[in-house]
Amino acid sequence: MDTAILGSALLAAGSVTLAGSYFAGRISRRLYRTATVARRITDGDLDVRTGIPPGGKAAEHDAVTAVAVALDSMAASLQRRLESEKRFTADVAHELRTPLTGMLAAAGLLPEGRPKEMINDRLKALHTLTEDLLEISRLDAGAEQPDFAEHELGPLAERAVRATGLACEVGVLRDAAVRTDRRRLDRIIANLVVNAHRHGAPPVTLTVDGPVVEIRDQGPGYPAELIDRGPQRFRTGDPGRGKGHGLGLTIAVGQAEVLGIALRFANAPTGGAVTTLRLPSA
Repeated sequence: MDTAILGSALLAAGSVTLAGSYFAGRISRRLYRTATVARRITDGDLDVRTGIPPGGKAAEHDAVTAVAVALDSMAASLQRRLESEKRFTADVAHELRTPLTGMLAAAGLLPEGRPKEMINDRLKALHTLTEDLLEISRLDAGAEQPDFAEHELGPLAERAVRATGLACEVGVLRDAAVRTDRRRLDRIIANLVVNAHRHGAPPVTLTVDGPVVEIRDQGPGYPAELIDRGPQRFRTGDPGRGKGHGLGLTIAVGQAEVLGIALRFANAPTGGAVTTLRLPSA
């Protein structure tokens, strides 16, 4: 009798242990998958889903399934709202473009003087903002198609800096052939140089070392939030550090992704903002 009881107890304990391990492992894997999806959603990947089916009535009391379904629903809702906001931004920019063009043409007919200068200045700023919004909407939609070609990086950087009309010392330590789109690279470098002058302090320097471009200023540096999370549109960090809409850096990041350029924001130990671009070699 004792032997039978002991054997039955051991058999029952083994069965319960095996069953518990199986179900615990299954729940653990589902929780890990849900946590992985949550991290990817945090990183901005709203297309990812847990893949855990909602199930029927048997799953109503399954906490893991409930959490997974809620997470999938949240991601889908966020995705719909973001797409709606992107379409709204693009539509507004398109609608503003035509009347702004007409207003700029009409402003050119005004008599010369300070009022005309002020009107033209504000209209040009609004026109620039509209064009930036259109470019961001194309980047968000993945509609940008780069025209890749091989170029020497040094002359490209020098030409992009000259086009800004701003003071920036260019140094080429070591030139390199890179594969890029010249027009889009001009846009990236110009935005970074303009941002360095607007939110930093002179002197602004640009250094080319092989396929790496470094732009540095002597200002207060980038805000910690920008370094950690990247630039946010319509946010410029400290409101007292210059005017702007936060679109220049956003466009630079978007165009860098199109060209496969690794873009990094940091602050120098001795002060000042440092932006590093690593281009694909030809």
